[in-house]
Amino acid sequence: MRTILIGTAALAILGLAGCKEKALETGAPVAGGARAVATLKTAAGAEVGRVTASEVAGGLRFTIDAKAMPSGTHGAHVHTTGLCEGPDFASAGGHWNPTGMKHGSMNPQGPHEGDLPNLIIGTDGRGTLGITIPGATMAGLLDGDGSALVVHAAADDLMTDPSGNSGARIACGVFGAS
Repeated sequence: MRTILIGTAALAILGLAGCKEKALETGAPVAGGARAVATLKTAAGAEVGRVTASEVAGGLRFTIDAKAMPSGTHGAHVHTTGLCEGPDFASAGGHWNPTGMKHGSMNPQGPHEGDLPNLIIGTDGRGTLGITIPGATMAGLLDGDGSALVVHAAADDLMTDPSGNSGARIACGVFGAS
């Protein structure tokens, strides 16, 4: 009996180790993977950050480095069109949503592929965010009309369609191959 218990425990540990390795696969860096970069600007043209999209195993990794932005919690989303015309950045279109889902990670019918977690900006005007979107592709991001990263004035509630009640668009950057 003791041998069976030890054998079962060993198999369970090996199974968990295999799960851990599998979880690390998505998001692992890809040698020579493509990158795209967007410079975030306000409607007045002030530069307020940079966004990098990098190909990783199983998806894209988005990294936002923001500066000189209003402190607080802000919705951040990848939008469908690579155009950032002020004053409201409506030219960036809606959220990147190639799979036709509803908005938000807390929505049972979501999320959009372009729904990112909230970006938290400190009292010094700086904030960072890093997230891997499984299944996202560089070809989809840099399609015929491109895409943009938009930062909103308010926090995203992560549920309400179409944009999480995240308010006005306060910064925008168009992705370009890097």
